[in-house]
Amino acid sequence: MIPLRDNIRSKNVPVVNNLLIGVNILVFLIQLTQGANEARFVYTYGLVPAKFTHPALSAYFGTASNLFSLISYMFLHGGFTHILFNMWSLWIFGDNVEDRLGSLRYLGFYLAAGLISGLSHMALNMNSQVPTIGASGAVAGVMGAYFLLHPKAKILTLVPIIIIPWLFEIPAFIFLGLWFALQFISAAGSHGSATGIAWWAHIGGFIAGMVLLKLIDRVPAAGLSQKIRSTTAKKTSHRLQMLHPGGKSGSLHLYDSLPITAFEAMTGTSKYVTIPQGFRRRTLRVNVPPGIKEGNTLRLRGMGRTSNTGERGDLYLTIQFVAW
Repeated sequence: MIPLRDNIRSKNVPVVNNLLIGVNILVFLIQLTQGANEARFVYTYGLVPAKFTHPALSAYFGTASNLFSLISYMFLHGGFTHILFNMWSLWIFGDNVEDRLGSLRYLGFYLAAGLISGLSHMALNMNSQVPTIGASGAVAGVMGAYFLLHPKAKILTLVPIIIIPWLFEIPAFIFLGLWFALQFISAAGSHGSATGIAWWAHIGGFIAGMVLLKLIDRVPAAGLSQKIRSTTAKKTSHRLQMLHPGGKSGSLHLYDSLPITAFEAMTGTSKYVTIPQGFRRRTLRVNVPPGIKEGNTLRLRGMGRTSNTGERGDLYLTIQFVAW
C-alpha cells in the first residue's frame, strides 16, 4: 500500500516539517559525496550500539561523537528508496501533527521520537556493531501521533493489484494499524537486525509518538510559534480531491460539491478530482474561473453516468467555501 495523501488539510504551512525534509535530503546528498569513505561516514554518524557498550569503540569515537550519533543517525539513509519512502510519509503525516503542536514543540517531538526509537533498538541489540540509520523511527513517531489525532481521516492509497493500480480511501486507523501490525509481525519473525531493518525501532518510535503527543500537547505553545502561525496560514485547499457524486435513480446526471477557499475563488484555481465508479476510478481536472461565488455550479459535460445506449450525463459541482 502506497499512501498518496490524506484528507486532513493543515491550516498552516508546515515550516519545520518542510525544513526536516530539506535537511534529510541535504545530509543524504552529503553522504553520497563521500565515495569510498561512505562506510566510515555512516559508521561514525550512524547509531552503533557497540560504541556505547564496548570500551575500546567508545573510547575511540569519544563521548561527544557517540552522543551526537543518537541524533545524527536519523538524518542518514541507506539509498534512494529508503529516503523517498521516509520523506513521503513525513510529508503526508507530519504537517497535521505540526499543525496541532506548533512548530517548536513539533521539532522537539520529532527529535525525541527519533531518539527513543534509537534507544529501543539499542536495548535489544546492545552488542551490535551494525550501524542503524534512517528517519524511519522518527517518522513512525509522527505516524503514531497522527493515529491518535486523526483516526477517522481518509488516506488515499494506491494498491497495485497484479499490474493494475487501484485507488482506495482507507481510514487512518486501519492504514496505520495495518502498518504497525506489519512492523510487529516482521520484528517477531526476525532476530535482532539480521534482516537489515530495525523493526523494533519502528515499533518503539510509533509507541513513543503516541506517548509524547499526550505529554508535549500539555506544554503551552511559545510566543514564537504563534507568530509563525500568523504568517504561515494556508490560503489554498487540496490540489487532489476525492469526490463521491450521486444523483437521482434513473438520471444520468451526477452532483457533488467542490471545496475551495475564498482566496482560490477570487484568483481562480484548478483541481484534480478522483471519482470512484464501481471498480473504476476516474481522475478529472476541474478549472475554477476567478471571481466565482459560493453556491455557483460548474458543469462538466459528459462526465456523469453512461446509459446502455452510450448516452452520457453531466457532472455538476457546487462551489463550497472552506477555511483551512
